[in-house]
Amino acid sequence: MKPHHLLFILLLLPAGGVFAQVGQRPKIGLTLSGGGAKGLAHIGILKAIDSAGLKVDYVTGTSMGSIIGGLYAIGYSADSIEKIARRIDWDLILSNQSRMRSMIMEEKDEYGRYDVELPWVNHWFRLASGVIEGQELWLKFSELFRPVYTIKDFSKFPIPFKCIATDVSTGEPVVLDSGEIVSALRSSMAIPSVFTAVEYNGRKLVDGGVVHNFPVRDVRDMGANIVIGSNVSGPLRSSKDITNPLQVILQVAFFREAADTKTQIPLCNIYVNQPLDKYGMGNFGEAREIIDAGVQEGRRLYPRLKQLADSLNAIYGPQEIVKNRLPTVYPVKVSSYAVHGLQRTNEGFFVQSMDLSTNKYYTAQNFSRMVRRAFGTRYYNRITYSLEPQPDSTSRVVFDVEENPLTFAKIGLNYNQFSGISAILNLTTRNFFTPTSRSLVTVNVGQNFRIRGEHLQYFSRRANFAFNLNTQYDAFRITTYNEKYKEAGLYDQQYWKADAHFGYSTNRDLTFGLGSRFEWTDYDPSITSSLEFKGHNSFFTGYAFIRSNTLDRPLYPRRGIKLEAEADHVFPQTPKVDYFGSGQNQTDTSFSSASYERFLLNFEKYFSLNDRYTLLIRTQGGLNLHYSNNIMNEFSIGGMVSQFHNQVAFAGLREGTFYSSSIAEGVLGLRYQLFSNVLVTGRANVLFNNFINKSKFFTTPDFLSGYALTFSYNFALGPLELSAMYSDQSRQVLGYVNIGIPF
Repeated sequence: MKPHHLLFILLLLPAGGVFAQVGQRPKIGLTLSGGGAKGLAHIGILKAIDSAGLKVDYVTGTSMGSIIGGLYAIGYSADSIEKIARRIDWDLILSNQSRMRSMIMEEKDEYGRYDVELPWVNHWFRLASGVIEGQELWLKFSELFRPVYTIKDFSKFPIPFKCIATDVSTGEPVVLDSGEIVSALRSSMAIPSVFTAVEYNGRKLVDGGVVHNFPVRDVRDMGANIVIGSNVSGPLRSSKDITNPLQVILQVAFFREAADTKTQIPLCNIYVNQPLDKYGMGNFGEAREIIDAGVQEGRRLYPRLKQLADSLNAIYGPQEIVKNRLPTVYPVKVSSYAVHGLQRTNEGFFVQSMDLSTNKYYTAQNFSRMVRRAFGTRYYNRITYSLEPQPDSTSRVVFDVEENPLTFAKIGLNYNQFSGISAILNLTTRNFFTPTSRSLVTVNVGQNFRIRGEHLQYFSRRANFAFNLNTQYDAFRITTYNEKYKEAGLYDQQYWKADAHFGYSTNRDLTFGLGSRFEWTDYDPSITSSLEFKGHNSFFTGYAFIRSNTLDRPLYPRRGIKLEAEADHVFPQTPKVDYFGSGQNQTDTSFSSASYERFLLNFEKYFSLNDRYTLLIRTQGGLNLHYSNNIMNEFSIGGMVSQFHNQVAFAGLREGTFYSSSIAEGVLGLRYQLFSNVLVTGRANVLFNNFINKSKFFTTPDFLSGYALTFSYNFALGPLELSAMYSDQSRQVLGYVNIGIPF
C-alpha cells in the first residue's frame, strides 16, 4: 500500500473517527439534491461513480434527486438511468393528460381543449392543491420500480435508501424509508402549487425541497463515512430576476431550504456544485442538454472519484462491484383485487373498464395499459395501485382511486384572424340525467356566437355502445371574394343542426355507427356581394360513419392517424331562396328540393421521423352526388383552421374564397421542433374541384395549390400560431394568426 493512498483516505474521513475506520472499509454515501429538471444532471455524477468503480453503500435524495437516487438504489445502472431519462416524454408525464390512445373515442375530441378546468366540489368551483396531478408520472414510476414491489422497507433495497418530503400541516421534513416507494417518490417531488399534494401514511406531503433539499446528514445517520454530494439547486433569485407570481411563491417557499443547505454542504467529503444557472426547474424541454451538462461535470469529477476508489482498494483490498443489481422481474399472477375510493362509480364499472381478470399474469406494462383504460373514461382523476404478495406466490392488487368530480366548468380563450377573439365556456357534467352519461354545453362568446349542447349515453360496462344526442347553432359573418381574389362583400351565415346517432367501439381507436340529423342553413348578404342569393334551406339526413383516432396527443401529435368518413343520404329539401343573379329576382323554384347522396372523408397521418421531425399527411374529400340546382351545401374553401359548417381548410386562401360541390385535397407537411414548445411547420396542399359536377351558382377553378410556413409556440393559453401562406393562383402572400384552440 502506497502512503499517499492512506493519506487521501485520512483526509476524507471525518475527524475523531479516523483510527476506528482504518481496519474497516469506510461506507460511501451518496446524496442528490432536488432541483426539478436540473436534477437530471445527477445522472452524470452517477456515470462517473460507476466508471470509477466505486460501490455506493447508502443513498438519500430529495425531489428529482430522490427519483434518480431511488432508481440507482434499486439496481439501475447510471447508463440505464440515462437511457430512461432521454426516452421519457416529459411533456406527457408532467401534465394532467394521459395518452390519447387510452381515451374512449367519444371523449377524444373534448380532451385537452381548455386552458382551465374547475371542478364543482361542496357547492362551488374550486382550485386543486396543485396544477399537475400527473397520472402518467404515477404509471411511469410503477413501471420503473416494479422490480422491488415486494420490498416495503427501503433499507432492504440493493442500496439502502431514504427520501425526504415535507408535512403540509407542520412544515417539518419527513424522512420516507418504508411503505410504497412510488408514493414516497411522488410525495418527495410534489412542488407546492405545481404538483398536487400526496396523502401518505395519514399525512399530506409536498416536496421535501421546501425545507430539506440536500439531505446529507440523513445519509451520515445511515452509516456513511464518506459522502459524495451532488447539489443542483442554485442560490435564491435576486429581486430583479423574479418576474411572475409563481417565482414569488417558489422564492418564499425555499427560504428555509436555502438556509438548511448551507449547513449540509460542510458534511460532504466530495461536494459537487452544479447550479446550471441557464436552466430553470421546469425546463424539462431541455432535458437532453441538462443531462449532457451533468455528464461533462462527471468527467471533470472522475479523476477524483477514481483516486478514491484506487485508494480504498489499495488499503482494504479490491471490492466486488455487482453490475446487475436490479432484481429480476417476472409477470405477477393476480389472485384478487380491492378498489378503494369509489363513491360515484361502482366497482363493476371500474374493473370492466380496465378489463381486469383474476388468476391471470400481468406485467407492469399490462397494469399501466389497464389503468389508462379506466382513466380514459374521464371518471377518474388519479388511479394508483400496489401489489401485495400472497402466501401462494400470487399477488393481490389494490387500487387507490380518486374520482373526478362529476361537474367541471372549463374555460378557453381563442383569437383567430377569421373569427376574432372569443371566450369559450364549457360546463360538463356526468350522470346528471342518467347513469354512465356525459352532458355538456359549450358557448363561444365573441364576434361570432356559437353554442353546442350534447348528451352522451354509454351502454355496457366497457362503454362499447354509445348514443349521442347533440345540437349546435353557429352565426358567422363571412367575407366573399371575386375572381381576382379581392374582397367583394359580406354575408351572415346561420347554421343549426340537431343530430342523433348510435356508435359501437371495437376498441379505444375505432367507432362506427348510424345516425340522423336535421340541418337548417340561412344566408343573408349584408354588403353587395358575389353571393347572389338570400334565404334558407333545411333537410333531414341519414348517415353511416366510421371514425378512428390513434393520435398520441391532442395538440401537435407526433404519431398516429385520425380518420373520419361518412356516407349520407339527404332527404328532400325545403329551399326558400331568392336569387339576384343578372339583376333579376327569381323565386325559389329555380332551386332543387330533390334528395341526393353525399360522401365525406378526412384522413390524417403523422410519422415521427426522429426526436425533432414529424411528417404529416392529410387527405380530405367531399362529394355531393346528383347535386343539380341544389344550394347551401357546397364546400367552402380556404383558411388555416376549419371552424364552420362544410369548411375545407386550404393554406394559401382566406376562408370562403371559393365554393365547390366536389373537392379532393391533399396536404404534405414537415414539422420541426426548435425547442420544447417552439415548432416550425411547412406544408403544401393541392385541391381538385368540380370533378363530379359543377355548382350552378359558383365559379371555382378546377385546381388550386398553396403553401404555408407556420411558427408555433405552445404556452399556457394553447398554441400561438403565426403563418405566412401563398397560393399559386392568387399570387398573394397572406398572413394568418391563431391563438388557442377554436370552439
